[in-house]
Amino acid sequence: MSANAYSIWVAEYAYVTNYPIGGVLSGAHNEGVCKLPYCYVVIKGGGRTMMVDVGYNHSAYGGVLGDRFGVEHWHSPKQVLEELGITPEEVDTVFITHSHFDHLGNTDAFPNATFYIQERELSKWIWAMAQPEHMQWMMTGTDPSDILRAVELTKQGRLRCIDGPQEDVLPGIDLHVAFDSHTYGCMWVHVRNDLARQSQNGWVLAGDLVYVYDNLVANPQVSDGQIEGKLSLKPVGFAMGSNTNLITASDDMLKAVDYQVKRVIPIHEERLKDVFPSRISKLGLRVSELCLADEQASAVL
Repeated sequence: MSANAYSIWVAEYAYVTNYPIGGVLSGAHNEGVCKLPYCYVVIKGGGRTMMVDVGYNHSAYGGVLGDRFGVEHWHSPKQVLEELGITPEEVDTVFITHSHFDHLGNTDAFPNATFYIQERELSKWIWAMAQPEHMQWMMTGTDPSDILRAVELTKQGRLRCIDGPQEDVLPGIDLHVAFDSHTYGCMWVHVRNDLARQSQNGWVLAGDLVYVYDNLVANPQVSDGQIEGKLSLKPVGFAMGSNTNLITASDDMLKAVDYQVKRVIPIHEERLKDVFPSRISKLGLRVSELCLADEQASAVL
């Protein structure tokens, strides 16, 4: 059996140059700004090409939201995935961690993919859309058109709504849920890259349940590709649900990888480039390589 069943990359497709730290760490008021990359995850191996989230399309209301949040340097999946030698048409499976515009907003770019989402994540956003105008704060960061496109996927037989955790949705890949946390039905993805049930080679793809290493570690420092600092869980700066649920979800994710912080991947973390082999593509966007399956060529060397 291969040491790594899958290759895993984090591919930046846009970024915010000056994002308030208070939006990253709950309660971190007046602490300045940071760069916030916008990324998705690509998983390849076993004859499959998968993604965790699909970004957004910087047009129509997606463009309005992107401008509102200060997103710059947006590029399409076709352009970004080309840096990995992949086309959007090759992607056969997508796991949607949650329905915010920068995670669900580009489903149309992947015409051959089957999408997985928590049933509660979809149904509760439809509920939120139906609330009176004075309650529409709940739609912050969400494009109603994205929700409708997800529902439309059901007509094509390409949407799988799941209810709670699901093991081995594909070999070595488990889906876990953090209800009423960052959003109503957030998922996180556990890749057991040795395919063992009690994996010694796991990765957690956290979606927005954590934004940066500071959500996991107090004053994290990166040294020789390791994250150093005392474990100290802090919720992200934006939650539709409970900060308590965010903290317990963070602990669950860490537990899944024996509390190895390096193996919990916050996709909005700029310091991934200091922890994992990375390069800046010709687009001016970062590609980070978490691991490679046997006989898979590196995308960063």
